[in-house]
Amino acid sequence: MKLNTKTTVLVGFAFMAICAFWQMYDGIIPKILTETFKISESVSGYIMAADNVLALFLLPFFGGLSDRSKFKMGRRRPFILFGTLLAVAFMVFLPIIDDSYYAAPSASKIVFFVIVLALVLFAMGTYRSPAVALMPDVTPKPLRSKANAIINVMGALGGIIYLVLTSVLYSQSKTEDLEHISYLVLFLIVAFIMLIALAVVMIFVNEPALCKKQEEYEAAHPESDLTEKKDENSKATLPKAVKKSLIFILLSIALWYIAYNGVSTWFTTYAKKVWDMDIGLASMCLTVATAGAFVGFIPSGALAEKTGRKRAIQIGVLILALCFASGFVCTFIFDRFNPVLYVIFAFVGLGWSMINVNSLPMVVEICSGADVGKFTGYYYAFSMSAQIITPILAGYLLENVGYNVLFLYSASFSLLAFVTMCFVKHGDTEVQIKKGLEAFDVED
Repeated sequence: MKLNTKTTVLVGFAFMAICAFWQMYDGIIPKILTETFKISESVSGYIMAADNVLALFLLPFFGGLSDRSKFKMGRRRPFILFGTLLAVAFMVFLPIIDDSYYAAPSASKIVFFVIVLALVLFAMGTYRSPAVALMPDVTPKPLRSKANAIINVMGALGGIIYLVLTSVLYSQSKTEDLEHISYLVLFLIVAFIMLIALAVVMIFVNEPALCKKQEEYEAAHPESDLTEKKDENSKATLPKAVKKSLIFILLSIALWYIAYNGVSTWFTTYAKKVWDMDIGLASMCLTVATAGAFVGFIPSGALAEKTGRKRAIQIGVLILALCFASGFVCTFIFDRFNPVLYVIFAFVGLGWSMINVNSLPMVVEICSGADVGKFTGYYYAFSMSAQIITPILAGYLLENVGYNVLFLYSASFSLLAFVTMCFVKHGDTEVQIKKGLEAFDVED
């Protein structure tokens, strides 16, 4: 059994475009809200949280809708096509409204900006689950962790492309004397990247043919541990034991996102309060974590083939817990920044890669091929819920208990995620041990 790397990379272009957009969204929209429109940080925070709230409803809905769709071009590509085109059409108006408001402020322009922003978020929500579900649609179940590693690398590449563009277009030498920064060029370039990625998927990914090949493979290799039951309406249902595993997987996803995003959201503020670190130095720690994850994506997929997905995830969760506990200890050992933090955050990224690469394949492993989009939506619904909860919960604890509690908070939720993963009995793949040159077999 071999992974078709070329096909996986081509499928990954959709995720690369999505990640480039969200990197820009998270980096630029708060600056527009607070610096141009002069909206308070608290109100801006609620606006920024709207994408996660919308995701709770949009991702499962459109994931399930794509499962049931029947188009000549496939189940997923129509959503990717129209979702991308709508998002690009709306998003280019955001910097135009920003520039217009700076030239002539008006309350109606703020309202118009928020409406357009909501339309952009809706458009992105229509195709995120279908785009991610395309990978398991065309990949045999035992190879999905390795394929998801490649997809995550493509996503990271999208983020890196955005960061390079931003550093070149908006360097300090080019912006330090400007009263207002126009982001129109940046939005246009990211829109162009999204359109190029869309063209790659539409031209080079033959979804119907790939899905037919996948169906033939599954028919020849039926799964034995997840036999579907049929209810009186002839709809596929999961056995009780499998449902229990699904619940614990989704609960684990929420718990480790609460842990990880608690630190990623509050660390720059925490570092300033506790260690008097400037934002650049604190952000570098988070960049090191991202680099650690990037390096770990491919090895994490390979690790799952040797140990199983569940074991790889548990190792990753324990690494997170150990790193966050080490950060808590550092709070009492160091009164200033210490380079050991870079080491800790590098391992945070490594642990996160083990979790991130293998968790989605575990979720979609336990569903039938007809429900991949819906279950992908479940995955994102629980991860997004956690990202709504953790800034509020962690912020409350920092304000009322103390900033020293941040790493302890994240370590605790990491350990809880390890415990809930112990109750997961399904969604893993059979460990395949290869010998000699066979270990390097990957289809081009």
